[in-house]
Formats: sequence, C-alpha cells, structure tokens
Amino acid sequence: QVQLQESGPGLVKPSQTLSLTCTVSGVSTTTASYAFSWIRQRPGKGLEWMGIIARDGSTFYTPSLKTRTSISRDTSKNQFFLTLTSVTPEDTAVYYCATQSSWPGLSFPRGMDFWGKGSLVTVPS
Repeated sequence: QVQLQESGPGLVKPSQTLSLTCTVSGVSTTTASYAFSWIRQRPGKGLEWMGIIARDGSTFYTPSLKTRTSISRDTSKNQFFLTLTSVTPEDTAVYYCATQSSWPGLSFPRGMDFWGKGSLVTVPS
C-alpha cells in the first residue's frame, strides 16, 4: 500500500523559507511511470498544484510559484521535499504531497493516486 506523510513546521514567519518533507512508503520515488507532486489549498480556495518531481529527478513548477519553489528528493530515504522562499500570509495553506502512476504528463487532480493527509502551515500577518 502506497502511503505519503507530510512533515514540517506548522508556523513560518513572513519572509522566511517554508520547508516540508514527504516520506513515501510502498513505492520508490524512482519507480518508472511515477511522479511526485506538492499541492496546497489556501483558506477558501481550491487545490493548487505547485510542482512535481519525476523518477529521473527532473522538476516542473507552476509558473506563478516557479521563482520561489524548489522540489528535491533523497532517494536513500525515499523522501521528497518542498522549499518555498519569501513566504507571506498568502502562503498559509494545507500542503499536500501526492503521487501519480501515469507519468509522463501531469494528471491533476484526478490522476493523483495517493495523497498524504496534509500539513497546515500558517504564515502570520
């Protein structure tokens, strides 16, 4: 059974960097046809796809967040990471990691086969 679990601080000060970890079990982050995404949902908003890392380590980001977002991984720990710089209160959200088994080609949100439970990150005003 594939499982994903987000972890990281629940409070980040404005202008600082948000860092989250997704620990994956049941599938390797280097498995062919799999890719791993970060997604967020801000209060009162819909799901927002942020970026993805593929089995070869290549990354792709949504244009609106590209300059502030970085996704990386540690294959030895089967984890992947989100870094979001220069946060503001607008970055307050529940952050999810998720995986799709149909890469290449982004399949959001319906094609996301497995999701973590989400991690609330608050950036105070």
